[in-house]
Amino acid sequence: MTSSELWSRATAERYDAEESENSSAAAVEPALAFLAELAGDGRALEFAIGTGRVGVPLRARGVPVVGIELSEHMAAVLRRKADEETLPVVLGDMATTVVPGTFTLVYLVYNTIANLLTQDEQVQCFRNAARHLAPGGRFVVELGVPPLRVLPPGQVAVPFYVSDHHLGFDTFDLVEQTLVSHHFTRDGEDGRYRRGSCRQRYAWPAELDLMARIAGLELEERVADWHRSPFTGESTQHVSVWRGPSPARP
Repeated sequence: MTSSELWSRATAERYDAEESENSSAAAVEPALAFLAELAGDGRALEFAIGTGRVGVPLRARGVPVVGIELSEHMAAVLRRKADEETLPVVLGDMATTVVPGTFTLVYLVYNTIANLLTQDEQVQCFRNAARHLAPGGRFVVELGVPPLRVLPPGQVAVPFYVSDHHLGFDTFDLVEQTLVSHHFTRDGEDGRYRRGSCRQRYAWPAELDLMARIAGLELEERVADWHRSPFTGESTQHVSVWRGPSPARP
């Protein structure tokens, strides 16, 4: 077991409804096209596959997908959408769990590598990805850029979502390089808010590149989003692609 927080049954049951905006065809299609192109004719392995927001439609596009998921409750929700034969899922953590075979693509979406709360575990995640890659295969990570530039001296909180039904903000521990995402979500029509939080470890793109080198991977591409917009100093997130060693020539 890693330091990742384990998602409960209640959280898993709410997840798809709360992420409906990010699960729409318009939101998911660019990621599916990006990942399917990299997978080619091979198989894809999704670390922290969750309820299958990306894995299920990627499988529907014809890419064979296998998932690793820490929370049995999240996996149970996925299982309502695709059976084991269609989309196998192994319960375990993404830093150490090994599944049979090799893959042309291993991927992590929606900041999930940050669920690993130590640098050592994030390095192990890269090594685990490399372990599963076929020669020349790619490891893809979607991750936010820490918004520390907007923090004036003494401030530790940054809002990331403000609406009538959802308030979200992050609080940062700059020494431990961790953050806590706080969510206040309106439930029902009585006006009450439900509070939730989760811890994450943020990492800069350059730090991830070093993790990749430790795992024997090299940066191939870094873009600002699934549309391949250029990554700049103003980008708030990135999609990075690292490639494993190519097959040895005879």
